[in-house]
This record gives sequence, C-alpha cells and structure tokens, in this order.
Amino acid sequence: MYAATLSTRKEPYARCSPPFKERVEEGSFSLDTERRFHHDKSQMRYIVEPDETPNFDLRNGYSDRYIKRDENVRKNLEHILQWILANKSKLMQRTAASALADFDFVTSRGRLTKVLCTPYEGQTEWSLAVTKFQGVFYINEVETASACQGRQNRTESHEENIYWGYKFEQYICADKIDGTPDSTGVVNSNEAYYSVVRTRLSDHRLLFSGEVDCRDKDPNAPAPPACYVELKTSGEMYTDKQRSKFRRFKLLKWWAQSFLLGVPRIVAGFKNDDGLVVSVRTYRTAEIPQLVQGEYLGWKPEVCMNFCSDFLSFVKRVVIEDDPHVVYLFSRKALSDVTFTVHRNSSYSFLPDWYVTKMS
Repeated sequence: MYAATLSTRKEPYARCSPPFKERVEEGSFSLDTERRFHHDKSQMRYIVEPDETPNFDLRNGYSDRYIKRDENVRKNLEHILQWILANKSKLMQRTAASALADFDFVTSRGRLTKVLCTPYEGQTEWSLAVTKFQGVFYINEVETASACQGRQNRTESHEENIYWGYKFEQYICADKIDGTPDSTGVVNSNEAYYSVVRTRLSDHRLLFSGEVDCRDKDPNAPAPPACYVELKTSGEMYTDKQRSKFRRFKLLKWWAQSFLLGVPRIVAGFKNDDGLVVSVRTYRTAEIPQLVQGEYLGWKPEVCMNFCSDFLSFVKRVVIEDDPHVVYLFSRKALSDVTFTVHRNSSYSFLPDWYVTKMS
C-alpha cells in the first residue's frame, strides 16, 4: 500500500542526484500571432549579442505596439498534442505498440519546473491534473484559486513589467540568422517557438515541450537544444540582501527552466525602476548552483531533482485507471505535502476528443 501523501520537506531528498539523461530534441513547433499551431520553425529567432551596458528602453511601445495574449484562454496540453499527432508515424516506427510506448510522461516544461522548485517554495501552491491514456501519463496544470486571483488583480505596473520581458527579447533577437533586431515593431506575446525534447529522469521516460527564446547565430553551434539561449530580465541589485534574494529565489527558477530543457546559457538584462536595461550578464546554466553554495537557506539541485523523480514515482503508484475521462488531481497547498483526489467525467478532464480518437 502506497502513502496517501508525498512530503515536500527538503530533508528526505538531500541525497545523490538521480540520473538525468541528456535532452534530445525530437522536434519543434511555432505559435503564430493568434497563437495557432504550426508544425514549423517560423517563430525561431536568433540572438544578436548585446553590449554589457546597452541602455534599452523597455517602456517603448507598451501603450501603442503591444498585443497581449488572452490569459483567460487555457490551452492545456493542446499544442504538444498537436505536435504528437503531426509526428505519430515517426514515433510509431520505434515500437510495434502504441505511438507513445517509448514514453511514460507527456507534459510541458512549466509543469515540471513547478515540481522541481517545490521543496524551496513553501508558500507556492499548485494543482496538476494527471490522466493515464494508453499507458502514458499526461500531466496538465490546473490554475489554483490563489493564482487566478493574483492574475486578475495585477496592477498596471505589474502588467507593464511583464511587457518589459518581451521587449527585452525584441531588442536582442533577429528573425533571420543574418538579420538585426527591430525594436520598432509590435510586441505580440501570442507568438512563440517551442522545442519538444525527450529524456529520462531515473526510470521515468519524459516527453515535454518548452518555449525557446532564441538560438545562437553561429552556424557551427551545437545541435538543439545545446544552441538555445534563455532570455531574462530582473531588477538592479544594490544591497547584499537583494543579491541574496536573487540567488535564492530567482536563480532557482532560472536554473530549473533551462536545465530541464538542456539550454546551456541565460542572458539576463538588469533594469532600473524606469525600465531601462543598464547592464547585461550571461549565466551558464550548469554553473548557477555554484552561485548559491554557502548561501543561508540556499538551494541544492539534487534536492530538486530527487523530489521531481519521487513525485513521478508517486504518480505512477497512484494513477491506476487508464481512462481519458478520469483525472487524478495532485495538489500542493502552502507549507503542505502533496495530496490527491480522483475525478471522473469532471471539468478537470483535459485530453480532447480529437486527440483520443486519433490515438485510439
């Protein structure tokens, strides 16, 4: 008999890191200006290395050249499911069984990032819906009440800060490998490029998608995902307390996102209160954990990875019924362990009929 809960305390996971295979890109897809799926690389962008003190004005265009994605529209796993159907014949070549017999889990990087960071984010709540279909566990996110309230109650300043992140990308990304950035155009947060990777964490075989900001322009750069670059923005830091908070919390999230997808470096723009990027710094993903060594209440990557591996094992033990209309909802409340409930033919169901039909 398995335990009904999974501990989120750090101590049980402070052991040697579990094996995590190199990420292999299986494919990619693009989302256009209306967030429609395209099985191509049309949204791929290329980094144009910025100066260390660029003085980018992130406020530019917020009031008149910004198309914001409708966050009330929840797409669940729709886009990676579309990618799977577009590549079904290729995936089936590996096995005589079902198209996804090579994988245990299908999800997105965002869902896995939440799990990885859990032991160090005690106040963060999340809900993950899991459905088992043809032997594969699909992991989707369900917006919690607190997250929904926070999204709906954002201040104008918060909304503008979100825009600043997209604007920074526009300043240093080109649409073509030999192109230059155009900061005068429209920022449309619907547009995106995604990589689909396969890997193995312990004995868990994973297939998941993750958004890619841009790639290296060097024609001799390694194959994806090793040529990808993550772009971030953060506030300037003036005190030791600010720098410590940045290393303990923000770098944890940055590391988890890039490490999962196999992105080797992060280019970060540091902005002042007026929205001007005053400095740029590059972080090597593999070296980020060293920056928090000795930090009071710092974090350890092996704790994150072990918790993620144990969570996936917990899911395998709990989710028994193989039925696209049955959802096991795994929830983590603030300062609490992971619990679950079972729901049949409920609003939590997320595998669309068009996917189930074509995969059956």
